[in-house]
Amino acid sequence: MVQKTYENPGQAPETGDPRSAWILKPSEPVHGRAGGALHGLRFAVKDNIDVADLPTTAACPAFARTATSHASVVTRLLDAGATLIGKTNLDQFACGLNGTRSPYGAVPNAFNPQYVSGGSSAGSAYVVASGQVDFALGTDTAGSGRVPAGLNNIVGLKPSRGLISAVGVVPAAQSVDTVSIFARTVPMAWRALAQAMGHDPLDPFSRRLGLRPAPFGAQFRFGIPQQLDFCDDELARSAFDSAVQRMQMLGGIPVHFDYAPCAQAAALLYESALLGERYAAVREFFDTHESEVMEPVRSIIAKGRSYGAADVFDAQVRLRELGQQVEPLWDRFDVMLVPTAPTHYTIAQMRSNPVDLNRKLGTYTNFVNLLDYAALSVPSSMRPDGLPFGITLIAPCGSDWALADLGQRYHQATGLAMGATGAPLTPAETLAPPPIDEREPRVTLAVVGAHLSGMPLNWQLKERGARLLRGAETAPEYRLYALAGTVPPKPGLLRVPPGEGASIALEVWDMPTSHYGSFVALIGAPLGIGTVRLSDGSLVQGFLCESEAARNAQDITHYGGWRAYTQDRPGT
Repeated sequence: MVQKTYENPGQAPETGDPRSAWILKPSEPVHGRAGGALHGLRFAVKDNIDVADLPTTAACPAFARTATSHASVVTRLLDAGATLIGKTNLDQFACGLNGTRSPYGAVPNAFNPQYVSGGSSAGSAYVVASGQVDFALGTDTAGSGRVPAGLNNIVGLKPSRGLISAVGVVPAAQSVDTVSIFARTVPMAWRALAQAMGHDPLDPFSRRLGLRPAPFGAQFRFGIPQQLDFCDDELARSAFDSAVQRMQMLGGIPVHFDYAPCAQAAALLYESALLGERYAAVREFFDTHESEVMEPVRSIIAKGRSYGAADVFDAQVRLRELGQQVEPLWDRFDVMLVPTAPTHYTIAQMRSNPVDLNRKLGTYTNFVNLLDYAALSVPSSMRPDGLPFGITLIAPCGSDWALADLGQRYHQATGLAMGATGAPLTPAETLAPPPIDEREPRVTLAVVGAHLSGMPLNWQLKERGARLLRGAETAPEYRLYALAGTVPPKPGLLRVPPGEGASIALEVWDMPTSHYGSFVALIGAPLGIGTVRLSDGSLVQGFLCESEAARNAQDITHYGGWRAYTQDRPGT
């Protein structure tokens, strides 16, 4: 086992050391199950996440303890076949957004070692950006899974709270923490998340979340803060302007909004009694080893002791008030676009003003978990000074897959290399759909025409989480017509008197009832939804046609179905 010794804080250099990215690398990797979905992939974990038989330090040597079991998320990834390489450096007790608050050394930016890597998940971001692993776990309370991604040209996926178990993770602020994922591409991050997530009854904040199955679509609205602060960094301002233009090229329509409630919510994290949760997370250790916690982490945690119970309730009420102010914004746009970080700072600058500059790095991140949103940081551009610029996409809880879909589209449009490796971005991949919430009611639907698999309107089913159950036929009570003037071409299914019909091929799908209304709203005359009898005698909802529309339409019943008709008539 190779474990890094901590440096003398009095001899802190102004340039980060790449070796500081790791706290511990076992001599032998921890191998996952052969043949799993992540087989062949290498990953690292932030050293506030337990790995059995290895010490967990949270970047505090006095706190170090040997874990007796894997964190739940580590178990899931190993069971999926991934191989664990080691444990990475962090801002002590995950308290910071810059990567310099560790006795194990400052983690450098992957593009310029004089600059901060971002934190607190500094080492995880660095080993991904430099190509040492395929993905890495961080944690995110105030932006620790996003800021390092934006500063190092990689993807930072901050899941909806409760999606990944936090059992075996040293908390920073347990009610708003989440394990996060770093990768060089969105598909890699999504593959890791798909295996990492799952409800865990041992985690008091774990949730069974049904993820939105629909993408944001070819046209969408994206919110931009009216009050943008780049800390006088004109290169960052110019990079964000270019990001807005790229979003418009992808079909986005910008909508400006008042950012003040988000900023006020963000301030509560460190400037209200909510800070007491950080003290509660390490209270037993902190009360007996306060002098062994480094500054400014010590002062931040200690401040959490100064609040009373009534102060906590006041802060929670204020947060709910701000959440109510922000909620109506989602009626105006689908996704929020912000800079991941407003600027870059050197390690020397950060050490000379560690509290104020750290706070500035969280300008666009601190509010997200407090208001229960999902977020994805995606590389956007390389600045003229050679430093990366990243953007973050934010949407309501449960939007993780939709954010990944849009994030991949955006990343592909940048033409950037992957991380600091220089390797070209790999081609876009189809993201596996989010898991189906089997507890949600679903409606069974028969489709006969343009919504069949491979047909022009099938996407309307898929974007609503519909799944194909089987191919089937109607009872011999229907006739099929090619409707004139429909775009794309569509058939009409009409029930007729006994002895006048035939069986028509169709597909049976099911769809979450929560999305059924929006699907039905897309259907225009002369089509509608009614009850269709299948050949086995069962009844399902399905497409039917007004009888008037069939009067002048071509009867194509003898084809036995719309697919056979279109195959006989290429271009239909």
